[in-house]
Amino acid sequence: MLAVKIISTRVGSPGWAGLALCLALAACGGGGASSSAPSVSSPASPNPTTPQPIGSASTTFGLTLPRQGLVAADLGVIVAAGDPLSEAVAAYYQTARGIPAANIIRVKLNTASATISDTDFAALKSDVDAKLPAGVQATLVTWAAPSRVVGACAMGITSALALGYDAKYCGGCNSTTASGYFGSESQRPWTDLKLRPSMLLGASTLDAAKALIDRGVQADASYPTGDGYLIRTSDSSRSVRYADFAALPAAWAGRLQLSYIDASTNSANNAISGKSNVLFYFTGLASVPGISSNSFRPGAAADHLTSYGGLIPGAGQMSAVDWLAAGATASYGTVEEPCNYSNKFPQASNLIDQYYRGATLIEAYWKSVDWPGQGLFVGEPLAQPFADKPSFTLVGNQYQIVTRALRPNSSYGLEYRVGASGTWTSLATFAIGAVPPQTLSSPLPPANATQLRWMGPCGSNALLQCALSISN
Repeated sequence: MLAVKIISTRVGSPGWAGLALCLALAACGGGGASSSAPSVSSPASPNPTTPQPIGSASTTFGLTLPRQGLVAADLGVIVAAGDPLSEAVAAYYQTARGIPAANIIRVKLNTASATISDTDFAALKSDVDAKLPAGVQATLVTWAAPSRVVGACAMGITSALALGYDAKYCGGCNSTTASGYFGSESQRPWTDLKLRPSMLLGASTLDAAKALIDRGVQADASYPTGDGYLIRTSDSSRSVRYADFAALPAAWAGRLQLSYIDASTNSANNAISGKSNVLFYFTGLASVPGISSNSFRPGAAADHLTSYGGLIPGAGQMSAVDWLAAGATASYGTVEEPCNYSNKFPQASNLIDQYYRGATLIEAYWKSVDWPGQGLFVGEPLAQPFADKPSFTLVGNQYQIVTRALRPNSSYGLEYRVGASGTWTSLATFAIGAVPPQTLSSPLPPANATQLRWMGPCGSNALLQCALSISN
């Protein structure tokens, strides 16, 4: 009889929980330029208020809001030296994305095997870490193989590069160690958390790699409105994410066109086919039929909850890279039997929220998985269809704040001070609800004010307030 484990999960966006079951075919057994060092204060007030206009300043003091999303200079590209595919993919990617030459990291690696031992991986990671410039925040892997690290248990190579290979992150149906990046507001994961999220491009030919990279570039600042499909299939063991799916169409009404399909009692509706403009497709099946009949938007994210979606090539179950071949821009799968802990798979509510607020695809995917150790992230990392273009301007007798980055159900504030050692005084505070606005207004500070700062959830702990940006 199959064992069932009831678990609770950490919350990234809406809460969710799931059942843990074996999913194998067989039974079980198998910050911006003007940001400064964060100044941490107390947890955000649940009922902030906005003061009346109190002054007549006539400048923005040079305050700029922090940018949302990684850029080319933040990404390290890891190349298997001498491997024709890896070298060609890296060269094309460097040109397409403008990656600095210093961020191209060449390593010696056997690309003939799908796996690398934990011992050999330790040497590889040491080499990569030593060569990466200090400011690099994330990495892209350009070879097709190896894609998983095998020791006492198996980790996806992307998770091993980010977290280090350690059995606490894998081990079959065990609960595994959480990622501090899950659901976070960090814009600088290496700086804040000493974690560099990683993604394997996931293409086995140069033509496929070029097409995937081009889709990622085309996605940038495209601001799509959908469509997204979230399916509770008739496979109950693989559909434990449905509780997270069900509320999303209503939550995103007016912003994104999302559809929740409950096929739990009708397997004929287990998959979509012939759809166009697909931006999100999240489901749960061992293999998803008809995915190539759909037309995916540039920047699309798609995955299916199953045991071995992270194996390349697939082994009895559909591989995450099949989504890329069908036209998606990124996907995710696990590389060993994880059981169906929802924590080990992407939380759609979290991924969509992060992506919509301006995160790149690598950030949105990584922030959506609580326990990522057994997972493999594949795709084009810098795709950013909802690019944030924040501004802070003086409009009449008010400041106007424009940004996509506001975290739902959080507090932000604008403060000023007089003199370099003056006390910071609240100018405006903003209680952000479930649907964040993208434009805010603030009164002006007194004419003798000398500096402004923008406050909001800390990158390393969103329950605390930090200075996200400080004027000169």
